[in-house]
Amino acid sequence: MNDLRKIVRSKIKSGSGRTVFWGMQLLPKAKREALYTLFAFVRHLEDVVESPVELAEKQEILSMWRQEMDNIFDRKVPATDIGRRIYKNCMRFKLPKEEFLNLVDSISANIDNPLQAPSLRQLSGYCRGVGGMTGSLSLRVFGCTDEKIIKELSTSLGSALQITNILRNVKEDAQNNRLYIPQELLKKANIAATDPKSVVVDKNLALARQELAAIAVKDYEKVYDILARLDKSTGRPIRLITDLYKRYFDMMEKRGWEIISPKPRISKLCKLGILLRNLFSA
Repeated sequence: MNDLRKIVRSKIKSGSGRTVFWGMQLLPKAKREALYTLFAFVRHLEDVVESPVELAEKQEILSMWRQEMDNIFDRKVPATDIGRRIYKNCMRFKLPKEEFLNLVDSISANIDNPLQAPSLRQLSGYCRGVGGMTGSLSLRVFGCTDEKIIKELSTSLGSALQITNILRNVKEDAQNNRLYIPQELLKKANIAATDPKSVVVDKNLALARQELAAIAVKDYEKVYDILARLDKSTGRPIRLITDLYKRYFDMMEKRGWEIISPKPRISKLCKLGILLRNLFSA
């Protein structure tokens, strides 16, 4: 963790991620370093969950992180380098301990069994945890102090972005024995199987993806409605992220939900246009 900027940059692989990274460069140093710390922490947790080590070792590491949150917030004496970075870069923004603990719990929720055909309620909780917790913490760094707005925006944003990822990665997830499309939507599309590799080749998959996309459409509408009520400096970074993901979503919708590969790609020129439009919007 000697250079958070390099670590975060090296971990960001997607086109949207790289554009967001460069957009972060224009933030004040304190906010920038706090976001680097948050993103590096999230990536570290994901690496632990996805690593090939034994389940017991993964659980021990995650248990250590729950203890480290006590060290950071209660004892004020972090025991790890990442913990010290969190204490140094994030505490000035009064980030709540509960959100960090929820983040650890959410990312590690499926550590022993990959998620397969969850219920709509389970998917909502997953999106709120994995995407919403990061959004909640980031919003506080950006300067939002209204708890109601933080909750509403992070919930809708987490759902919209995670569903977009699910729709983009349905084939890749199936290869890793994961299936995030809810069982209610599979049933509605007359898909009886819940095995990822069977579902991904089912002729009715497009119908299930379309139903899931309809949920994301409503979430994107909520996100943009809330952003319209935020001041520009607070909402601009979130709008940049939202615009990028919405572009991926629109591309998939336009080409049809029956097409699952290749994943949509946004040109560098288009990404630059989205970035500049957000930076210089009135």
